[in-house]
Parts: sequence; structure tokens; C-alpha cells
Amino acid sequence: MKYKMLVLDVDGTLLNDNKEVSKRTLATLRKVQQMGVRIMLASGRPTYGLLGLAKMLELDTYNGYVMAYNGGQVIRAADGEVIFERRINPELIPYLEKKADKNGFGILTYNEDCIVTNMPDNPHIKAEAELNGMKIVYEEHFSIAIDFIPCKCMLVSDDEEALVGLENHWKRRLDGVLDVFRSEPFFLEVVGCRVNKANTLAAVMEMEGIKTDDIVVFGDGVADVTMLQLASLGIAMGNAPGSVKRCADYITLSNNEDGVAVAVEKAFLAEVRPSEIPLDELNAQSKSTLMGNLGIQYTYASHDRVEATMPVDHRNRQPFGILHGGATLALAETVAGFGSMIICNPDEYVVGMQVSGNHISSAHEGDTVRAVGTIVHKGRSSHVWNVDVFTSTGKLVSSVRVVNSVMKRK
Repeated sequence: MKYKMLVLDVDGTLLNDNKEVSKRTLATLRKVQQMGVRIMLASGRPTYGLLGLAKMLELDTYNGYVMAYNGGQVIRAADGEVIFERRINPELIPYLEKKADKNGFGILTYNEDCIVTNMPDNPHIKAEAELNGMKIVYEEHFSIAIDFIPCKCMLVSDDEEALVGLENHWKRRLDGVLDVFRSEPFFLEVVGCRVNKANTLAAVMEMEGIKTDDIVVFGDGVADVTMLQLASLGIAMGNAPGSVKRCADYITLSNNEDGVAVAVEKAFLAEVRPSEIPLDELNAQSKSTLMGNLGIQYTYASHDRVEATMPVDHRNRQPFGILHGGATLALAETVAGFGSMIICNPDEYVVGMQVSGNHISSAHEGDTVRAVGTIVHKGRSSHVWNVDVFTSTGKLVSSVRVVNSVMKRK
């Protein structure tokens, strides 16, 4: 793959206006991860509010990342380990509370699955809690109750003019101490100094050995601009304001028109070349799947031929030490499914429909069998593969026919 990492803003980008990931976008992002691309969600939401999306996208299986609090924290989805974090100096919390009280603003912060606030009945705070699936904890004396170090605080008010005035005051007064910005007309966000999506993305790239040329970024808001400019390819959503679009390399459709899926299909999937298929990464990512549990490893892939190996051991042998026929069929389906995924069009996905095998001879424990899949029919609605399984000495063990159905994403 030309690009190795895909960074996605969430609200207004990945999610449509109903706060959903469309079926087409979900299928496209799962497929691109299967081809070896890693995904990072980059959002102003708290970490807890992103975990459900990360699970849906299978970021834990494909070694993805979750960036929360507009860059305040990054975790690895596979194990939840925090790999980057910048928090607010706790000594400043009383000052923030004092300013909120003086102006009649609500103030909130996040702690695990809770929103802690002095205004639990504020409709914007209620909506924030509902959006992220979090509980509201009321604390009349906000700063006294904060016995942890927050990644982000927010001040809340419908008086936009007053919020703008405080934002401008703090940008001068707190420069070099805290960063402030309005994410909504009614939200004034406060984060650690120099915390933003681009700075945090750059830090993660350095830690993980990822180059700028490897990155594609999607976004729709002002908070995404520096991140769009950092990437090799910055893509603005069709629903983004003009100021954001002018900073991007490419403009896709809106978040309600599968804009992410359309652009990912063009940037990542339109011209998949066999030499670009990262077999080592795919093998590593499959450890927790059926493929990994059976020890299956891809060894070769092209547009009309796929090969893989499988050891004959305690995982797939019958009581007398002979390879189980069901494992042979699983090996054949793995090979044929991957082959169809390579050759199908960006707006298509593949579902296995039928497998039938003839078992010709046995393979014994201690051997490693090799499956060779070749396509015998490539139709608009179906692919037919022949998969022959051989022992290490070249003896034919099984000949398997696999039929895959090719379906259009809607």
C-alpha cells in the first residue's frame, strides 16, 4: 500500500448526522485494515466515548489507535495502553472554576465513564453525556471534587458572546500554560499547552516509526486543519466549511453521502498491486482469528493466485495424527476469500457461499501443508476458486472448490 495509516475525525466525518457509521463505510474500513492499513480515530470526545466505535471498526484486531480529547490522550486499541498523554495542571482547576462561576457558565470534565459538572441539568451537558454513553456526576464545589488530573475541561454557556470574550482573554492570559478554543458555539474547551490533533499525531508517528508520506487524514472542522496539513494526503469532507476545504488536498462527499468510504476506495483500494500486499502484517494481525488459531500463514498473493501454509499439529489433527478434513476446508476458504478480496472492485465485498472438497490422501502430524488457490471463474456476481492442498513432499491431499458471492455496497 502507498499509504499505511488512515486518521479519521469522528463527528461530521466518520459518523453521519444520525451519529452512525454507514454500512458502506464500515465495510470499506474493515477491508482496508485487512489489507494492512492501520486506523486512528482522532476526536475531541473522551476516550470512553470512542471505545464503542473502535470495537465496531475492529481496531483492536488490526492494531489501531484512539486519539481522544483533541490530542490529550492516545491509546492502543489492542490493549488499551496509553502511549501519549498531556493533562491539565491541577493547580489551575480552581482558577477555571472561578471564571466559570463569575460568568455563570457550567464547567465539566471527564473521569473514566463519568462527566463531572456543577450544572447537571444543562441541556448541552446532558447531550454530551448521552453522546458518549457517560453518567453525570454533580459536584457543587467542582475544583474540590476533582481529585484526579483531567485531560480536558469545558465551559458551557448559551451566551456565545461571553464565551468568545473569555476565549480571547485566555488566549492572551494563558498563552504557554493552557490552550483554549471553542468546539461548538456553546462549548469553550481547555486543554494542556500545545495540545492539538496535529502535535499529538506527530508525536505518535515518531514513537511508532510512521512517516508523513504514509498518512491520510480525514476531517471536517477547524480542529482538524493542522492535522490535514501534516498528512501526505489531507481530505476534507463535503460538509466542511470553506476555510477547512481550502487547507485540504482533496474534497470528498459529505458525511451523509459516504464521503469517507468513497475517498478510501479511491486512495487505498482502487489499484491494489500484489507487490503492495503486506503478507507479514496480515499474518501478524490474524493471530486471534480462526486463521491464526490454525497456524495458517499467507505466503504468496497475486490477482489470480494465492498460496498459504498450515502446520499439521495438535490444533487440526484427528486422534490418529492425520490432518482433519474440516481444517483443510478452512484453509481453502481462507485462501479463496483473500483472493476474491484482492480482485473485487472498491465498491464490492465478498461473502463465501459454497465449499466442497475431495480428500484424496492424508497428511500426518509434524508436516506442513501448502494450499494453492487459482481462480477459475471471475464473474460480476461470483468468483469460483480451485484450491489444491499438498504435503511438503508435493503429494496432493485435497482438491477444494470454493464459490464466493460478490456483492455491491449500499
